[in-house]
Amino acid sequence: MNNYKRWGIAIAGVLLQMALGAVYAWSVFRVPLAKQFNWSISEVTLTFTIAIMSLGFASFFGGLWLKRVGPRVVALTGGVLYGAGVFLASYSYHGLWWLYLTYGVIGGIGLGFSYIVPISVLVKWFPDRRGLMTGIAVGGFGAGALITAPVATRLIQSVGVLQTFAYLGIVYMITTVIPGYFMQNPPEGWQPRGWTPGKNQQVRKSTKDFTLGGALKTWQWWALWLLLFLNTSAGISIISQEAPLFQDLTKVTAIIAAGMIGIVSIGNALGRVFWAWASDLMSRRTTFAVMFIVQIGLFWVLPGLNSATSVTGIVFIILMCYGGGFGTMPAFVADYFGPTNVGSIYGLILTAWGFASAFGPLLIAHMRQTSGAYATGLHIIAVIMAVSVILPLLVRSPAGRSNHSDIYNLH
Repeated sequence: MNNYKRWGIAIAGVLLQMALGAVYAWSVFRVPLAKQFNWSISEVTLTFTIAIMSLGFASFFGGLWLKRVGPRVVALTGGVLYGAGVFLASYSYHGLWWLYLTYGVIGGIGLGFSYIVPISVLVKWFPDRRGLMTGIAVGGFGAGALITAPVATRLIQSVGVLQTFAYLGIVYMITTVIPGYFMQNPPEGWQPRGWTPGKNQQVRKSTKDFTLGGALKTWQWWALWLLLFLNTSAGISIISQEAPLFQDLTKVTAIIAAGMIGIVSIGNALGRVFWAWASDLMSRRTTFAVMFIVQIGLFWVLPGLNSATSVTGIVFIILMCYGGGFGTMPAFVADYFGPTNVGSIYGLILTAWGFASAFGPLLIAHMRQTSGAYATGLHIIAVIMAVSVILPLLVRSPAGRSNHSDIYNLH
């Protein structure tokens, strides 16, 4: 029975992540908010940064909390806070500070609480498909903008940007609370029927599970944090500017730009599954190295393109790499530190997402304002990716744990 139950929980986890991933449609709000309230590009972009920063830290506390109260309570609390934060953003005529507080802080905390739950739960339900299933879980998050971007754009044009926040807040609350109710851990000691751990999994199982404190004492934890920070900084700089970037490079309308956002969001989702699956085959380290190498060329050529098709294709692949970091890292953490405390250990690593959301988007927004074009910022990111390739080549498993995760398939 539990073999069937885990797939139901997996579906609920994907639906939950899709609702949370609507935050990736933020760029469609940027221009309408700036025009209506005379706020600058950087001021509006900071809202997204605050939301992701709050998400990162809230994921850590959510990971600690779910060990005490269980995943369902954390998921439901997160869903309510997320929906409430977006709804309250409809009162942002009070000022920019109100938008930061509601959409950024309240909504971001809700995002973090709910985001960590499916990852922590599915790592335990799917020891036989750890990389693939964590990739599928967070893949839903990457797909969130596929639906939200075009819907929000049309709502903004018909009812205004603030009323759009009100409608979306109600929808987000409903679509997160319902799947959140189904989040639960498997029974203690459970494993899939008929599954026999492979040699590397048996070795991994025989070694200790790290506590959060123990993980923080290893340099490998900090290396994984930096890996996620670097990869996320690149992709999130694009996500924060998608609509204006597309319009600036290709001269398309806001409606077409919103459609392009929807298409590239598929890349974000697909990359989470594809690279997680690939990491099961060629190791987590190699996966990160390949993603960094791919992004060097993509960021360098992007500002020279003016065709909607070519720009969409390039950004699609960039977001595949961006999503790949989130699809691969939970399994990377479980490989190195064990699955028992993955909620808190990976939750704290997600603070890298928050810091990257400050670095990447603010860098590209600042370079856009000072130079009048996106080229300089995109080329700087290409150079950062070139330097980043070194890190995954250096990282190794912590002492006392098997190195099999670096050289074997998890299956």
